[in-house]
Amino acid sequence: MGMGNLQRMAQQMQQEMQRIEGELRDAQVDGSSGGGVVKAVVTGKQELVSVTIDPSAVDPSDVEMLQDLIVAAINDALGASRRMAEEKMVAV
Repeated sequence: MGMGNLQRMAQQMQQEMQRIEGELRDAQVDGSSGGGVVKAVVTGKQELVSVTIDPSAVDPSDVEMLQDLIVAAINDALGASRRMAEEKMVAV
């Protein structure tokens, strides 16, 4: 294999990585907890976009449970984002 072929392959791989990074930046995945009363949305780059809380989950006497639900929903969404990124990277 000549140097020209190696350079071409490296350039193609770099272009593919840039394409995947763009897809991950634009992709959004959801996570939830408490049967869907708390939902989180993150990008494929693992940036939090939004958190939605159903009013039924808000109990002023049990704020700790709501906090736990929020953390669980965000972690669920981040896990989905990591899995999506891993799947895209395996394809390269």
